[in-house]
Amino acid sequence: MKNIQSVCLIAIIVLLFSSCSNSPTVMRKKITGKAGEVVVVIPKKTWESPAGSKIREVLAQPQLALPQDEPIFELIDVPPAAFKEIFKTSRNIVTAKILPGLDSAKVEFKKDIWAWPQAVINIRAKSQEQFVEVFDKNSDKIAAYLIKAERDRLLMNYKNYNDKAVKNTILEKFGFNLNVPPGFAVTKPKDDFAWIRYETPEISQGIIVYTYPYSSDSTFTLDYILSKRDAILKKYVDGPTKGSYMTTEHLLAPVFNVFSFKNNYAAETRGLWKVKNDFMGGPFINMTILDASNNRIVMLDGYVYAPRYDKRNYLRQVEAMMHSLAFPHQAKNDKITSEVNMGN
Repeated sequence: MKNIQSVCLIAIIVLLFSSCSNSPTVMRKKITGKAGEVVVVIPKKTWESPAGSKIREVLAQPQLALPQDEPIFELIDVPPAAFKEIFKTSRNIVTAKILPGLDSAKVEFKKDIWAWPQAVINIRAKSQEQFVEVFDKNSDKIAAYLIKAERDRLLMNYKNYNDKAVKNTILEKFGFNLNVPPGFAVTKPKDDFAWIRYETPEISQGIIVYTYPYSSDSTFTLDYILSKRDAILKKYVDGPTKGSYMTTEHLLAPVFNVFSFKNNYAAETRGLWKVKNDFMGGPFINMTILDASNNRIVMLDGYVYAPRYDKRNYLRQVEAMMHSLAFPHQAKNDKITSEVNMGN
């Protein structure tokens, strides 16, 4: 009987171990580092060469539509000999090697090599010139992969830890899901409008939610979106003083892009907002999305007010909340799992 029990116990342990080992998150170290950091594993000589200059040109370029210059990533260059365990768990890693005997240059997009959820990009070339060429050719993909990795981590966090009251209110009023972290609250709810806000003495983050009937393709032009945005803000979003209200800062041209959002036609507008008749301001990102099933437009307008701080990461947080939007009829196709899906 003891032998049978021992065999059964061993079998259970082996089964548990084998099933756990198939899970990509079990026994995996968690990522380290601050949001927006990228560790670049590169020899010092290469970092100071045109190859290093190209990396900095792309990955430290200014973030679009912020009131002050901030790079899209903070870069930490690490020589290969110093790339030890302390750096291997970094959230974003780019390894750069110049190998004279290499047949052809290549760029590899990997995930979860040393930690989870981790984004890794390996770049190989046989010369300085070839490295610059291949990096330049793939620069948009490289930057987009790392930006998406940052957003996916936030999406995962907001999916797992969100304010249920806000989520239920938005679902009940508008018929779609939106994940925001605890601390946010819905104010001024109307039939077609809601203001989701997080306020502290230091910063303010918010998302304006608005819906209106879809009438024509002109809805997805920059002029129409800004006109609609300004009308909504003037009507509903008061400033701190009498007669003040939020509006678009038109002196700086917004950045406009049409794209597909979870198989829905959409437009993204980035720019600066200000308060008319007051002195507040900051960056905003507007997502205007066609909900064809309900013949309506869903407008999400995220903003940040943080006069004493850098704003890039605060705005990325708001952007990720907006990207959590999911229409119930598309839930099966757009499901976000607890394991971050990078590179697809």
